[in-house]
Amino acid sequence: MKHRKLYMIGNAHLDPVWLWQWQEGFQETKATFRSALDRLKEYGDFIFTNSSAANYEWVERNDPAMFEEIRARVAEGRWQIVGGWWVQPDCNIPGGESFARQGLYGQRYFKEKLGVTAKVGYNVDSFGHHGMLPQILKKSGMDYYVMMRPMPNEKGLPSRLFHWESDDGSRVLAFRIPFEYCTWGQELEHHVRRCMGEMKAPLDDLMVFYGVGNHGGGPTKANIESLRAMNARPDFPEIVFAGPNDFFADVERKGLRLPVVHDDLQHHASGCYAAHSGIKQWNRQAENRLIAAEKWSALAQRVTGLPYPEDFRRAWTNVLFNQFHDILAGTSLEAAYEDARNMHGEAMSIADRNLNDAVQSLSWNIGIEQVEGMKPIVVFNPHAWNSTVNVELEIGGLKDGMALTDDAGRRVAYQTVQSQATAGGRSRLSFVADLPPLGYRVYKLLPAAKEAPSGERPFGWQPEGQPVEAGDRRLENDRLRIEFDPATGFMTSLYDKRAGFEVLRSAGARPVVLEDRSDTWSHNVIHFNKTIGDFVATSVRRVEHGPVKSVVRVTSEYGRSTLVQDFTLYRELDYVDVAVTVDWRERFKMLKLVFPVNLVFTKQTYEIPYGFKEREHNGEEEPGQSWVDYGGIVRDGTAVYGLSLMNDAKYSYSIHNKELALTVLRSPIYAHHDPLVPDPDGHYSFIDQGIQRFRYRLLPHAGSWEEAGTVKRALELNQAPTVVIETYHDGELPQRASYLSVDRDNVVVSAVKRSEDNDDLIVRCYETAKEAVRATIALPRAGRSFEADFGPCEIKTFRVPADPSRPVTETNLLEWEQEA
Repeated sequence: MKHRKLYMIGNAHLDPVWLWQWQEGFQETKATFRSALDRLKEYGDFIFTNSSAANYEWVERNDPAMFEEIRARVAEGRWQIVGGWWVQPDCNIPGGESFARQGLYGQRYFKEKLGVTAKVGYNVDSFGHHGMLPQILKKSGMDYYVMMRPMPNEKGLPSRLFHWESDDGSRVLAFRIPFEYCTWGQELEHHVRRCMGEMKAPLDDLMVFYGVGNHGGGPTKANIESLRAMNARPDFPEIVFAGPNDFFADVERKGLRLPVVHDDLQHHASGCYAAHSGIKQWNRQAENRLIAAEKWSALAQRVTGLPYPEDFRRAWTNVLFNQFHDILAGTSLEAAYEDARNMHGEAMSIADRNLNDAVQSLSWNIGIEQVEGMKPIVVFNPHAWNSTVNVELEIGGLKDGMALTDDAGRRVAYQTVQSQATAGGRSRLSFVADLPPLGYRVYKLLPAAKEAPSGERPFGWQPEGQPVEAGDRRLENDRLRIEFDPATGFMTSLYDKRAGFEVLRSAGARPVVLEDRSDTWSHNVIHFNKTIGDFVATSVRRVEHGPVKSVVRVTSEYGRSTLVQDFTLYRELDYVDVAVTVDWRERFKMLKLVFPVNLVFTKQTYEIPYGFKEREHNGEEEPGQSWVDYGGIVRDGTAVYGLSLMNDAKYSYSIHNKELALTVLRSPIYAHHDPLVPDPDGHYSFIDQGIQRFRYRLLPHAGSWEEAGTVKRALELNQAPTVVIETYHDGELPQRASYLSVDRDNVVVSAVKRSEDNDDLIVRCYETAKEAVRATIALPRAGRSFEADFGPCEIKTFRVPADPSRPVTETNLLEWEQEA
């Protein structure tokens, strides 16, 4: 028996927030760390393992003396730092860039404060793990990974120890914890014996996790002494106090042939993908605002000399903390979401201030001629491709007969839509802007009395093409025709005129109410399929009509709840935008929007962080980022076709019987955990009661989603242009400029920021279509251009030195040239 070895991993799983608020987690962190330090003094062979930089920052700030004790134990090697991230986040819902920042701020904190970086990724309680994590871990300095969920009853794996591979070919050596990551505080013989049953040759070694957890605590004296006693007995394997670093190093030396898993690690607690719409939307908004603000702040530093803000780290760590798996999953107590709202508010305020400073620094330096009565409008495109998008802005002083032109004097169609202010003198302007890559363009609202430039058409002329034909039941442009049933409000037709194809198999945009009596996590539930009702239309009518767009508003009711969907069809754009307002008053129910798609030989593709995943259409609730695509072959035809569904706030989808569904919300009790059964006469607070708003977009497309530009259209929906209403003034900058572009459609620039170390520029890109490509990345303002080879689904990070004589180099997600 002693030829086998159990590596006893003493840990304290610390949920900083769950059934308690962060203030209680703060105190429990200190108590847990004090206990671990005491055990290290008492037992010379004991080793403690812990993750999450956020906890250490709390202790550093609140008890510097204890932090110094921890630093000494880390240096000694008996306090092992794992994880390397700010927290143990939900591993499905955060965006790709957030996972990069978890490592950037976590690993850099550990290196600066404790002199080490984590080698082992560590998310023992997260409710699933997306398939791009191996690449993100590797490029954040971690070659190993420890997880527990999904458990064997939720996903079969060929071994507890396996190589986990992402689509780019990156691999980490991963370990699934047997049974549980924490124990009670007494003797551990029962726990050790059940783990011994998992030892199978040739893998004669196993990690066993112990220590009081969830609300902290850590290993107890009774734990440690019982392990020492078992090690002295011949009927137990060798039992050693260790950390994950020790286990993985020993396994690597053995050179075992281990299986490879190339897949997401799902599903556990599928209800978490939709629970608590607020935290999901705040996360999406904060991520996108910070990413946009960093781009323009970095460019403004280079172009106008505006100092780069120093508070982005504070904003990002707020967002990263709120990605903790029990917060972002929606499973914490109600008061925790007031705290999360406040932290997200601080993050978004920082982003908005910095974004405004940057774009106004740039717009203020644009040379804009003086024309009496002209209103210059500067539109900033945050994306590194030419972007044609609808722009809307509130504006004052708009008069009848005014005309809109671009920077070259060409007329641009516009229309006024309902203002957000119910007051005189304010209007809302809508037009479609054609914007240069990661740059800006000046549009000009001119008074009617001004003469048109020579050779141009008179003001008031609208560009060529048929306007949207619109009535209460129909919207139609050159590409699409949409029809509505006035009795139900459902979309009865989504017809592609160019392809000659009806996209919908039956009524679409159908709001379906399902029974959902599961707990907050939806433990042991993988399908939500018990329909109990539909919303019924009370009004279907056209509410906007003009040369830019037309809008049909469908208002529906179910029980005490109301749903408003504003369907927008643009004259110039080939997609349908829908603004949704839900006033939800139901309990133990779920709301989905359902789209039956008229395709055969189908393929279902979901966006995951910095990648995508094809999944079965078996009706299971699936996590996804901002888009999902349902593709296949047109019925009774041979053409490839698809429908992309994208949104700006939701993460939960299902596909069954050729019905694509977006899960809008769930309404369980806050922080209700099975097996506790709620009292039928009890008073409880239910999630997602009241009003919420979000947007979704339907992109019907001939060919594949890759050819249709689904990734870019989803990013445009989530990261909209920024608009500044300017005045005339002298300036050195032109009225149209581009600062960064990429010449390949399947390479997206996801982040542009100042380096953490100096004034170098960091540019992050990723390949979106699983196709190897050589791309040229141009920074015309800096006079730079460089080529890079991207493998399928590869993430690359580049350092562009502030010194123009130094070459552009590739770095990792930590912005270190090599592992520190």
